[in-house]
Amino acid sequence: QVQLVESGGRLVQAGGSLRLSCAASGRNFSRSAMGWFRQAPGDEREFVAAIAWNGGNAFYAHSVKGRFTISSDKAKNTVYLQMNSLKVEDAAVYYCAGDLHPRPTGWEADYWGQGTQVSVSS
Repeated sequence: QVQLVESGGRLVQAGGSLRLSCAASGRNFSRSAMGWFRQAPGDEREFVAAIAWNGGNAFYAHSVKGRFTISSDKAKNTVYLQMNSLKVEDAAVYYCAGDLHPRPTGWEADYWGQGTQVSVSS
């Protein structure tokens, strides 16, 4: 059974930093991409970042590029999202996603975590 377990979400002040973690189990993701999405209240879930497990290219949403960094640790089967210079508008539930696929309409994923709440105060 595939499990993606996120951690690290909490309340942080605007301008601060936070690192999210996603521990994957139950499947070998070594030939696929992992990533992060987020969903704020009243909004649709949106793509944040993706990375290939083989250490290849990373992809970012325009709104987070230059502030967020996605990385992976194969030995720990864990994906991270380092978030710097956080803004109030970054507040959302952040979801880890496995087996991401780029589509003409955007990124899609086959596996999802339960989400971790990130709150940003002004």
